[in-house]
Amino acid sequence: MLLGEMLSIGSALAWATAVIIYKRLGETLPPLTLNLVKNLLVLGMLVLTVQVLGTAPPRLDALGLGVTLLSGVLGMACADSLYFAALNRLGASRAGIIGNLYSPFVIGLSVLFLGESMRPLQWLGFALVSAGVLVVSRARGHATELDRRRLRQGVALGVAAIFLMAAAIVLIKPWLGGQPVLWIVLLRTLGGLLGLLVLFAWRREAPWRTLSGRRVRWPLLLLAAFVGQYLAVLMWIGGYKYAPATVAAILNETSSVFIVLLAALSLREPLGARKLLGVACTLAGVACLLLA
Repeated sequence: MLLGEMLSIGSALAWATAVIIYKRLGETLPPLTLNLVKNLLVLGMLVLTVQVLGTAPPRLDALGLGVTLLSGVLGMACADSLYFAALNRLGASRAGIIGNLYSPFVIGLSVLFLGESMRPLQWLGFALVSAGVLVVSRARGHATELDRRRLRQGVALGVAAIFLMAAAIVLIKPWLGGQPVLWIVLLRTLGGLLGLLVLFAWRREAPWRTLSGRRVRWPLLLLAAFVGQYLAVLMWIGGYKYAPATVAAILNETSSVFIVLLAALSLREPLGARKLLGVACTLAGVACLLLA
């Protein structure tokens, strides 16, 4: 396999592992706080790595720098916070299946803004992925109105998060060529942190006060930041650097299978027929997108 494809699959596995950890952390930390601390830890890791490797900074003009920072605001400050909120409401396996909307969103945005085109088989893949998400987003017949409302909120938050993630990577794709991946990830993380600080200011909350009185499992948080952000995002950006955007997006979707299996093993989330049908539909859609 080519380097880009290998990096994309590795990113999917790393992100799936982190989602399970973030589900645990979300039991005690609100989404914005979890996202802020996670990004601070990742920024420290990236700065240390840049210093150790002596990587030269990217050659970006003012527009490229602005786009890179904006990509971080959309993809890390906004999208990650929304995803953590969805994770708290839906559980890891449902949130993972909704994540399969990522490749259709990337393909659609690539058609609109990068000049790529969609074939009939890709449209079929989009429909199958959407059908899989609809299957897992429907509550069971005996669910209470509160459960249904929580499920609808989680699905809406999850879809919004995945759309922003897709928009962020399509936005930055034209600037990836010839640039050091490590620095691009560092600048995106910085943009994400700036965006989060703006969100805290808008909510008139002090970031450090949200941690007071809460039980923070720092070893687990450090592991999630390293695996789910540092490693996963480096491989994610690398996948888009060395492979076409549509191919990288499709291979990223294998994370849903990893998430469902890991959630069943470690979080004891049930593997019901509805989830399995949702996984089957979304994977069939991903296969159509890959074969198109």
